[in-house]
Amino acid sequence: MLGLLLRLLPFWVREPLLIVAGSVLGVRLMYLAVRDDKLVTAGIGLAFLLFTAIRVHMVVRALRARRNPGPAAAANEAAGATGTAGAAVGAGAPPLPQPRPQPLKEPEKHNAWAQAFAAVGLFGVLAATLWLGPRFLPSDDVTKPRPETCSDETPEKLPKAYRQTPRPLTGEELCKALDRPDLAELLGTPGETATTVSSNNNTAPLTDGKVAEPDAEIAFDTYTVHASVTYNHLTTDQYVKLMKYGNERDIKTLKVLGRPAVLFSDHTMQINIDLGSGGTGGPVGQGPLARTLSVALDREDHGGSCDITVWSQTGALPGDNALLAIAEKVLPKVPAPAAR
Repeated sequence: MLGLLLRLLPFWVREPLLIVAGSVLGVRLMYLAVRDDKLVTAGIGLAFLLFTAIRVHMVVRALRARRNPGPAAAANEAAGATGTAGAAVGAGAPPLPQPRPQPLKEPEKHNAWAQAFAAVGLFGVLAATLWLGPRFLPSDDVTKPRPETCSDETPEKLPKAYRQTPRPLTGEELCKALDRPDLAELLGTPGETATTVSSNNNTAPLTDGKVAEPDAEIAFDTYTVHASVTYNHLTTDQYVKLMKYGNERDIKTLKVLGRPAVLFSDHTMQINIDLGSGGTGGPVGQGPLARTLSVALDREDHGGSCDITVWSQTGALPGDNALLAIAEKVLPKVPAPAAR
């Protein structure tokens, strides 16, 4: 269809359009070839430039032929006029007046050139828009919401427990250790982007604010990952014994990076808040099932742990290998008790 439309256009409209199009595409492809170092793109760009050079040569020849008609055409006109006059004289008839040569129709010439320049100008505007548009128009990266980050613009004052613990992680530091570019891939959902990121400098419950327990949480569309570090003296072995009296399920002991660890499952808590006229909150209920990996802070298990918990609103959970992979990435950035 495009080829048919181009053939229907007048010569002085069609050829300038093809020249501008070939030039723009050729130069653009050559620029991309140099930037991306691609030979195939360079070859295509050269083909467009060669095509443009051929069209330019054709237009130049047509202009020369139009301005300077060849001697053959002038000789034919003279021969035709002489033959007509000779035939008239030989017949004994009076010579007929010869028609005067008509001048070239300048309006048509100017009209063709006006169409050509208008077409070139229009195509040039379109080409410039396509070329420069990405530089001035907002890109998809600008319009899309940026993912949350761990940085806190208003840093809070650390609780006293952090000052009494040698070199503890803060919530922001733990968040940065957890917020890895490949976190979604480790969870088995590559391509997802974090929707919310948060961190806190909390203290462990039931310790009267004496035990530092920073935590961080990163939520994706499918899963939510929560990490916390508890700087207490409870060993993993003691923790496993306590869990046997609790509601945790699927308890499995193992070692991660040579450190004692335990895997277990438990339900999260769900709190319903009524924002209606009554202003009362609902009861605390049972939330989705969560899977947790708790790892000792050192090989000797002197106390303290790093916990990685994953859950989803649908109740689906990734495999335990996902928790192990995340822990192996986060644990090297958590100071051991000897370094505190």
